[in-house]
Amino acid sequence: MLSIRDCLDYCDLTEDEVALVAEHEGIPDAAAAQVVCGLVQTPEGVLLVTNYMLDLIERADEEGDHAKADRARSLCARFMADHPLRH
Repeated sequence: MLSIRDCLDYCDLTEDEVALVAEHEGIPDAAAAQVVCGLVQTPEGVLLVTNYMLDLIERADEEGDHAKADRARSLCARFMADHPLRH
């Protein structure tokens, strides 16, 4: 079984990015790391992870948690820069 660190290193992910997916999906960080590691291998998976992050931003904004929304925006921007979608 891969460790969280193995997944993060292999897929160029941060712990914070994985934590956003874990929060979105309601799963532990270790499980989210393995899921995201697989997802970022395809353009469809990258788009799905991006949409998870955008969904969390929208929810945080709706709840008035602007600090959380801003943090998620920053993480989403980094993720999108590190995993650009090719059209």
